[in-house]
Amino acid sequence: MDLLRFATAGSVDDGKSTLIGRLLFDSKAIFTDQLESVERTSRQRGDEYTDLSLLTDGLRAEREQGITIDVAYRYFATPRRKFIIADTPGHIQYTRNMVTGASTADLAIVLVDARKGMVEQSRRHAFLVSLLRVPHLVLAVNKMDLVGWSQEVFESIEREFSSFATKLEVPDLTVVPISALHGDNIVSRSPNMPWYEGPSLLHHLEHVHIASDRNLVDVRFPVQYVIRPQSLQHSDYRAYAGQVAGGVLKPGDEVMVLPSGFTTRIAAIDTADGPVAEAFAPMSVTVRLEDEIDVSRGDLICRPHNRPAVAQDIDAMVCWMADTPLVPGQKLAVKHTTRSARALVKELQYRLDVNSLHRDDTATQLGLNDIGRVRLRTTVPLLADEYRRNRQTGGFILVDESTNRTVGAGMITSAG
Repeated sequence: MDLLRFATAGSVDDGKSTLIGRLLFDSKAIFTDQLESVERTSRQRGDEYTDLSLLTDGLRAEREQGITIDVAYRYFATPRRKFIIADTPGHIQYTRNMVTGASTADLAIVLVDARKGMVEQSRRHAFLVSLLRVPHLVLAVNKMDLVGWSQEVFESIEREFSSFATKLEVPDLTVVPISALHGDNIVSRSPNMPWYEGPSLLHHLEHVHIASDRNLVDVRFPVQYVIRPQSLQHSDYRAYAGQVAGGVLKPGDEVMVLPSGFTTRIAAIDTADGPVAEAFAPMSVTVRLEDEIDVSRGDLICRPHNRPAVAQDIDAMVCWMADTPLVPGQKLAVKHTTRSARALVKELQYRLDVNSLHRDDTATQLGLNDIGRVRLRTTVPLLADEYRRNRQTGGFILVDESTNRTVGAGMITSAG
């Protein structure tokens, strides 16, 4: 079975946690004691129903306020596919948590309350999903039971969202009317909405095609660790461990090691289960080379005639996640694949209004949850692709060296 990672997004109280709780409950992915605990907590709170959102809202503050604060990861499987869910917060002050949860997702579900329609956070999260290049987007129009299962309400929201999505880069959009509380159109088609002819949400999650989403053309293998056993019987063994970020690696392939530029061939590829004939994203493997050349953590193995940019000047879209603003002249640490560097913020080119998508060229800083285009100068070259071409080699994080806190997430638009 393959694995689908998906994230939920949307505004406050649109039903993200309830939706995930319903998916877990209806797919028999929760234990009896978990369900009993949720039922007991629901009774103590005076609820007349079992609040399935409690399955993911695990923090005390989340349960007291009825909101999601941190990203909650849950796992379940059906006979067709395995799933990892990231339940992300809806509050604007936790937008950084939403970015974290969606950054590794294959699919994002943006929920909209059928009574409220599109709100600011719906647009913000849809834009962030497109900015993060999540390949598949599902708009789930929730709480259809509270609008009388109205086809007109659903189609109005669908038109409004589709119109907004045309301004974004959304390669695959699916719209589903649901009631997370009652389970309508979650696992099976709902008899309350006979006018809807599409699949249920789980059916779509099981069948959405993700095999072609990863870049299998550009070979990219960032070296994470050099394996050199010290025992006499393995004294000749030298291998390079990491996760394949793109392309397909095979024994016998000619490769180049960056930034040195030396070329060699792959002697063998090993995994925890033994040698393999090929490796592709996102497999974690160790690669052995035919020649003994200098390779260390932060280097990158690629093809000689298909290499990433080796650049110190980076243009990127940055989601700022800190209370203190980003300003030109600021110095930060950069973590890019397995490579670390220090960087100077040379220029803030513009700040983006996520509602109108207007570029503010007069902006002098990026505040908390702001998004803007920034030019960086790094102390050592980054081995980078454009984010639209490869999410792994095109993404990076910014770290405040004084606090060691992650303060920004960047998506490279050009390097050179």
